[in-house]
Amino acid sequence: MDRDRLTPLDRFAVAWTGRVIRRPGWVIAAALAAVLAAATGIPQLRFSNDYRIYFGPQNPELLAFEALQATYAKSDNVLFVVMPKEGEVFTPRVLAAIEELTAAAWQLPYASRVDSLTNFQHSSAEGDELTVADLVRGARDLGRDELAEKRRIALAEPALAGLLLSPDAGAAGVNAVFQFPQESLAEVPETAAAARALARRIAAEYPEVELALSGVAMLNNAFSEAGRRDAATLMPLMLGVLILFMLITLRSFWASVATLSLVALSATAAVGLAGRLGILLNPVAVTAPTIVMTLAIADAVHLLTSMLAALREGAGKAAAVVESVRLNFVAVVVTSLSTMAGFLSLRFSDAPPFHDLGTIVALGIAAALVLSLTFLPALLILLPIRAPARGAGALPERLDRFGGWIARHHRRVLAAAAATAAAAIGCMPLLELNDQWVEYFDRRVEFRRHAELTDRYLTGLYLVEWSLPAGEVDGVSDPAYLRVLEAFTGWLRAQPEVRHVASYADVVKRLNRNLHGDDEAYDRIPDERRAAAQYLLLYELSLPYGLDLTDRVAVDRSATRVTATLDGDVTTRETRALLHRAKDVLARQAPPAMRAEASGPGVMFARISQRNVDSMLRGNVLAVILIAAVMVLALRSLGLGLLSLVPNTIPILMTFGFWALVAGRVGMAGAMVSVSALGIVVDDTVHFLTKYARARRERGLGRPAAVRHAFRTVGSAIVSTTAILSAGFLALALSTFRINFELGLLTAIALLLALAADFTLLPALLLWGRRADESTEKEIASHETALARS
Repeated sequence: MDRDRLTPLDRFAVAWTGRVIRRPGWVIAAALAAVLAAATGIPQLRFSNDYRIYFGPQNPELLAFEALQATYAKSDNVLFVVMPKEGEVFTPRVLAAIEELTAAAWQLPYASRVDSLTNFQHSSAEGDELTVADLVRGARDLGRDELAEKRRIALAEPALAGLLLSPDAGAAGVNAVFQFPQESLAEVPETAAAARALARRIAAEYPEVELALSGVAMLNNAFSEAGRRDAATLMPLMLGVLILFMLITLRSFWASVATLSLVALSATAAVGLAGRLGILLNPVAVTAPTIVMTLAIADAVHLLTSMLAALREGAGKAAAVVESVRLNFVAVVVTSLSTMAGFLSLRFSDAPPFHDLGTIVALGIAAALVLSLTFLPALLILLPIRAPARGAGALPERLDRFGGWIARHHRRVLAAAAATAAAAIGCMPLLELNDQWVEYFDRRVEFRRHAELTDRYLTGLYLVEWSLPAGEVDGVSDPAYLRVLEAFTGWLRAQPEVRHVASYADVVKRLNRNLHGDDEAYDRIPDERRAAAQYLLLYELSLPYGLDLTDRVAVDRSATRVTATLDGDVTTRETRALLHRAKDVLARQAPPAMRAEASGPGVMFARISQRNVDSMLRGNVLAVILIAAVMVLALRSLGLGLLSLVPNTIPILMTFGFWALVAGRVGMAGAMVSVSALGIVVDDTVHFLTKYARARRERGLGRPAAVRHAFRTVGSAIVSTTAILSAGFLALALSTFRINFELGLLTAIALLLALAADFTLLPALLLWGRRADESTEKEIASHETALARS
C-alpha cells in the first residue's frame, strides 16, 4: 500500500479501522448494546388487518368510499356461501341449514345486519294491505308446492337472484354485515374465527351442504394471515439460503459466522426501530427483514473477500482487515446510500405499505452500514479466520480471462448488448397493469379458494358503487329521479362485466306492483311523487329491526345507492373501461345533480396501479438524481458517475420487457420494483467502477488492463453477492401474497440482468472509443505477465 497515493477517504478508512481493531471488545459491546436498545421496539409490533391500508389518506377513491359509507350502512361483511352437495337449495334440509345459519350469524361479534334467502323481506298484497314477511319460515315443514312457489319468487326477485341465490338455484348466500368499533386490531380476527367456527358447526349438522366464506372481513383477515405466514416461513428459509451460500462462496466457517452475525443484528435493529416508530406490519412490510438480511450480506461478502485475498497474499490479520476496509470503504458507503435512496423513494408511492417497507429496509441498511464498519472488523480480529487455499482455475482467474476477451471484442459486445436491450425494452408496452385483489393470494390461502368458489357458484367478487343524489331532501321519491335511476340500473345490468345490480328502483317498482293487487302491469315507477313517498314509508314501517333500507337509501332520502357486482375474472382494465362508460351514460342521461363518481373497493383497486405508477415516476426521478450525485462524488468523475446509470437503468427496463412476454400482467408491485431495484443493482456497478478507478489511479493501468483488474479483484465478489441477493429475493417468490411474489421475482430478474450488464455493457462502455489495436494487445499481455509473476 503506497501511502503517497492514498486519497483522504483512504486515510480516513485506515485510521478509523485501526481504532476499531485496537479495542474490538469495546466496539462489539457497544454495537450489541445499540442493537438491543433498538430491539426493545419489537414487542410493540402489530399486524394490520384492513385492506384500506393500501390506499393513502388523500387517495380520492378512498375518500369517496368513506363518504359513501358515512351516508349508508357499512359494507364490512362475511358472505357464507351454502352449496348443496347434490341438487339445489330448495329442499327442506338445505333451507333449514340456511335458516339456522341466518339466525346464528346475528350472534357473531359486531354483527349489525344479516341478509339471506330465508329472511328476505318479501312483500305482497292482501287486499288493500301490504304484507312484508320472511320469504322462508319453518323450512323443515315446507311441502313440494310451497318449495316450488318459494323458488319461483326468489329467482324472479332482482335483490336475490345473482347475489344471494345463484341463477340455477344451486347455491345460496348468507351475508352478515359488521360495525367494527375499530378500537382493537383483534376485532377482525375475532370475527373471522367466529365465522369459521359457525361454518364448521353448520357443516357438521348438515352434511349435505358445503360452506365457503368470503367478503370484506375475510379479505381483511386474509391480509393479516398472509403477513404472519410469510413472517413465519420466509425468514427461516432465507436464513438457510444465506448460510448455504456463505459457506459455498466464502469457504470459511468463521467468516460465515461473522457475516451471519452482521445480518442478524441488522435485521433485528430494523424490526425494533419499526416497532418504536409505531409502524403496523402488513403482508408487504413483513418482508422487510428478509430484504434487509439479503442486502446486508452484500457488504460483508465484499469485505471478507478482500480480507481473505490479503491473507492469502501473506498479510497479517490486522493488516488484512485494514486493507479490506480501505479498498471497500467508498463502495460500501456509496452502495448503502444508493440502496437507502432507492427504498426511501418508495415513500412516493400511493400505497402506504410500501412507505413502511421502504422505511424499514432503509433503517436496516443504515444499521448494516454502521455495523460493517464497526462490529464486523472488530469481530474479524477476534475470530480464528484463515484464508482457504485458492484452487487452480479459480473464479478470479476465469473472470480475468473473460475481462481480456471483453477488452479485445468490446465493440461487438456493445453492439450485441444494445440490440438485446432494445429488443427486451421494446416489449414493455405489452405489459398490462392489473390488480384483482382476489389474486393477491395464491391458492394455498383459504380465502382465495373460497372466493373462487363464491364467484363460480353464487355471485361476483368486485363491487362498484354509486351514490346518486336527488338534489333535495326526500327527492328519491321524485318520479323523474326514479326513472333515471331505473334507466341507469338497466344499463348496468346489460354490461358484460356485471353479474348483479342492487338498486332502490327495484324496490319502488315491486311496491307499486304490490299495492296494485300484484298486477304485473304496475311493475314500473309510480307516476306520482306522493305515491312513491307513501310506498317507501309504508314499507319501512313493515320492516323488522336490522333489515331497513339504510343500506340503500340515505337517511334524509336525498340519495340512493347503486351497487354493481362484477365477475371475478374482470380485469382492472375492464373495470376502468366500465367506469368510463358509466360516467358517459350519467353525463348524457342524468341531470347534473345525479352525476356522481363511482366508488367502492372495485374502483379503488382498479386505479391503484396507475396511481402508483404516476406517483413513483417522481420517486424514480429523485432516486436517479440522488444515486447519480452520490456516484459522481464517490468516483470523483462526472463521466464515470453518469456512465454508471446506463448499466443500472437498462436491466430494470429489460426486466419489465421480459415480464411482459412471460406474464403479460403486473400489479402494484411493478411500480415499486423500478426504484427499489435501482438502489440495489447499482451496488455491483459501484464496486466494479471503484476497482477500475483505483487501478487507473494507483497502478497507472490503461483502460483495458484496468478493466481486467476490476474483473480479477472484485468480479468473484460481484458474482457471489448477486447469487445471494437473487436467492434472497427468489425466496420472496415463495410467498403466498402475490405482491411479494412479483416484487421478489422481478427484483431477482433485474439483479441477474444487471450482473450481465456489469460484465458486458459496462466494460464495453468504459472501453468505448478505444480501438482494439496492437497497443491494446500489448497492454493486456503486460497485465498477464504481471499477474503471472505475482
